[in-house]
Amino acid sequence: MNLKRVVVTGIGAITPVGNTAPEYWSGLTGGVSGAGFITLFDASKFKTRFACEVKNFDPVAYFDRKEARKMDRFTQLALVAADEAVKDAGIGDNSVNPDRTGVIFSSGIGGLITFQEEVMNYARGDGTPRFNPFFIPKMILDIAAGQISMRYGFRGPNFAVVSACASSTHAIIEAFNTIRLNKADIIVAGGSEAVICDAGVAGFNAMKALSERNDDPKTASRPFDKDRDGFVMGEGGGALILEDLEHAKRRGAKIYCEIGGGGATADAHHITAPHPDGLGALSVMRATLDDAGLKPEDIDYINVHGTSTPLGDIAETKAILGVFGEHAYKINISSTKSMTGHLLGAAGVIESIACVYAVVHDLVPPTINHFNQDPGLDSNLNFTFWKSQQKTVRAALSNTFGFGGHNASVIVKKYVD
Repeated sequence: MNLKRVVVTGIGAITPVGNTAPEYWSGLTGGVSGAGFITLFDASKFKTRFACEVKNFDPVAYFDRKEARKMDRFTQLALVAADEAVKDAGIGDNSVNPDRTGVIFSSGIGGLITFQEEVMNYARGDGTPRFNPFFIPKMILDIAAGQISMRYGFRGPNFAVVSACASSTHAIIEAFNTIRLNKADIIVAGGSEAVICDAGVAGFNAMKALSERNDDPKTASRPFDKDRDGFVMGEGGGALILEDLEHAKRRGAKIYCEIGGGGATADAHHITAPHPDGLGALSVMRATLDDAGLKPEDIDYINVHGTSTPLGDIAETKAILGVFGEHAYKINISSTKSMTGHLLGAAGVIESIACVYAVVHDLVPPTINHFNQDPGLDSNLNFTFWKSQQKTVRAALSNTFGFGGHNASVIVKKYVD
């Protein structure tokens, strides 16, 4: 079968280190930490009192006040990211066939803030079931994809995929496959997450998943550091415009890079912990290389899942060595979660955006907050500690792994006509 080539023609992002895609990239390459004490709710009694929040986000700067009230924060962030990407790609204003333009947009959890507010309001009441009529439409995680499609009149494939922290990488892969199978010309692909609330922080605290470094939030996300003690929760959204190459060329679109391939596997091991030998991570990277028709030595940069958990960082490193062998020592590796925190369902897309920019600019963003070498990790690997590194990046691999053992990886590569 003659598969279509798929390229990236638009980028949008709203993150803890920048409220636009260029600002996000500047924050990453500058080694900026997005962590700070929580302002979205009173976290004074929580084990973890900090997170990576989106800064200075006022919904009414983007939406009519009445419209904003009908959307959960995660949908608002999704629309902001999608709007930037659509404008960047120049696909608004009926410039493309709406029946061949779709949206595949994800979230790991969806409208948890809305769910919490409605249930708490009910619990505080007299037992009479008074719920907001927008409760369900605000909460369901597929509503972001629906809202984006309605905003622009895109009538092509439209749905959400959910696989916890691998969700938006799966969304990119689904968009990639939809276009290369000629079922659409353009897909708005990505994800958003906004669960920095009582239930979100308490839930992850109860699992012992979050860092509790309240005395020094900005250095709390410490991937690969000996003293890492869990991830830092983040929020935000990201969107990529994926497009059939020939379609993009016909309309004179700028092309950032090409999607090389994607892969998806399962650990089939544990509900939250990775396989200790990284078998699922190893198999998904191999599957992604195979899908892209690339060899291990073709990869110059890996944006790792790298959440800063004791088990996860070691398992992923084992998998990289298993897949890449001696070439692993020539690859730049970095965890941008050291700066953004963990955006859960939106992690995959913002980290794929980092890979896109790395390919475009031949610049690898760093892993910050490394203070002490972990004897359980190979010190000869290049984790790109502290400072960005200039390097020709022909192809970059982004890894994401979710609770439930879900693994997804995607490769982006330089576009060559």
